[in-house]
This record gives sequence, C-alpha cells and structure tokens, in this order.
Amino acid sequence: MYHCDVLLHSYIHKLDPFAIQITETLGLRWYGLAYIGGFFTAWAAIRWMGRRNMTLLRPNRVGDFIFACVLGVLIGGRLGYVVFYDPSLLYSFTTDFPWWRVLAIQDGGMASHGGMIGVFAAMIIWGKKNKIPSLHLFDIAALFTTPGLFYGRIANFINGELWGKALPESLQTNPPWWSVKYPTEITQSWLVTPEHFQKQLQGVELLRTEVAGGELFYSAVVTEAYAGNQKIIETITPLLTAWYPSQLFQALTEGPILFCALFAIWWKPRKPGIIAGWFLVCYGILRTATEAFRQPDDGVALLFGLSRGQVLSAVMILFGVALVLISARNKTEKIGGFGSPTSRAQEV
Repeated sequence: MYHCDVLLHSYIHKLDPFAIQITETLGLRWYGLAYIGGFFTAWAAIRWMGRRNMTLLRPNRVGDFIFACVLGVLIGGRLGYVVFYDPSLLYSFTTDFPWWRVLAIQDGGMASHGGMIGVFAAMIIWGKKNKIPSLHLFDIAALFTTPGLFYGRIANFINGELWGKALPESLQTNPPWWSVKYPTEITQSWLVTPEHFQKQLQGVELLRTEVAGGELFYSAVVTEAYAGNQKIIETITPLLTAWYPSQLFQALTEGPILFCALFAIWWKPRKPGIIAGWFLVCYGILRTATEAFRQPDDGVALLFGLSRGQVLSAVMILFGVALVLISARNKTEKIGGFGSPTSRAQEV
C-alpha cells in the first residue's frame, strides 16, 4: 500500500531518449528533433512575417538565413558547452566516430548561452553579406528562438539530464505529483558514494532474485525500471530521491512565457535592437530564477553563491539593458509591430 501511495505522488522517469532507435547508439533522438522542430518553427514564422511586410527579409531568403543560424547555434552551442562546462572534451578522444569528443554532439552537451553567442555571430556575418541591419536580424531571432528553447528543455527532460535540486526533506516522504524520480540515480549517485547510500543500496539488494545482472546488477535494475518492470519500480520508488523538474520549469519560462513577453513588447513597431535587448533582459531574469531549482553543473564551481548559468544570465541582463538603451537612441526607422505593422517594403 505504501508503494502505491508513493507512485501516485511522484513521476518515475522512464522516457527513452531515442524517438527512433536503429542500434544501441544509432538512431533519431528527441534532442535532435528538438533542434529540427525549433528551426522549422522559426522558418515558418519568419516567412509569415515576411509575407506581411513585418520584416526586411523576403520569404524566399528565410531559408538561407535559417541555415546560417543553424551553423551558429551548433558551433556556438557546442563550443560554449566545452568552454563553460566541460573543457576536458578538448583533449578527450575515442576510437569511435567522430573520435574527438568535442564533435560528439550526439551524446548531448550544448550550452544555450554559447548557442546564442554563436547565432549572434552568424547573424552579423550574414547581415553584412546581405546588407540587412544585424540588429533587425537579432530581433527576429530573439522572438523565434523561444520555441527552440522550449523544445530543447523538453528534450533535456526526456533525456533525464540537467536534474533539478532535491526537494526539501519534509517533502521526500510524500512528494508532490509534479516532482520526478530518476532510476539512474542508483548508478549515477549511489554507486559513486556508496557510503552515503547504504540503506538505499540494501533495499535494492532485495531484487537480486528478480534481476540477474552479476557485476552489472545495479545497471540491470535501472534498465529493467526503464523497461517498465513494475516489480522493480515499486521496490526502488520509495528509495529514490524526489527532484524538482527544473527542465520543465525552464521549458515553460524560456518558451511560452518569454515568447508572450516579447510578442507584447513588439505589439507596436520598434527600432531594431529593442526586441533583442529585451530578450536578453527577460531571458536572463527568468533563467536566474529557474536556476534556483536546478543542480549546478558537474565540475563547475559556484561564484559568489551563483551557478555558472546565473552568472552568465547576469551578464546577459547587463548587455540587454545596454542594447535597449543604445537602440532606443539610434536614429533608425521602427520596424514590425504585430498589432499595427509598418508598411516599410521588404529589402532583401
């Protein structure tokens, strides 16, 4: 009866990172689909803006623009992750393709801050080449980056990565329905410091008669849990820690909430750079708030009690405020406006 009550009050993570799996390591992952979905949504939305003269981009040039952004996000996001979170990848090599772990993006590891830097660089280059103000491109990308951020955080949750912090001890006995428990905690945490989890490991030992794994017993337990073995799930559920679903918190704030805020700001025409500046400010504030529910990344030390994500977000807020002030003073024509769009003709 106790096990059933627990199952009713906390979600047990059993999601497969593969949407379509061909081999053990090869297939189409939800993480990849998140990127595809984000870029497709942006492509369709910007074309819609182009047909209504709300942007300087002609619909037939949107594909080229999106391709440049794809390169910027992939390169910047990966390099940002390597530099900000895991520099060891720079000198890590394997015998499997693509050999250098910096290039192994199929294993995950993309930094949203790095992706933004990369896409900004790509837009500056593309804008100069095609004679379109970079600040206008920043505005468009800022608004329609939000669906991609939303999809990406959902993919993080599906992958069971970027865990939130543990719920307070007072909530662990009867955790709320929105909390999440990860069976991989057994191998990723308990076995790393077994001296701290002796009671939990003893509880898992009761499954020796249910799971034949030998030296890989604990990994086999996790595999069986993800396969939906109800006996395994009911046994380990009371032993697992309940965590904040920080990935879903960030999906909500960085996706729909951020989009609605920017959409409202751009309801009337704005000078180029205003929307991009507000994106940096709003994203930075929202990210700082949600980082309070997320575990600091492994190997990244806190700075003045702030996580690396919060520090980077604070920098984004400062840049955003500066961009809004500078853009507001520029003697440029206002563009866009969802409520009352300008009639300025498309240029490119």
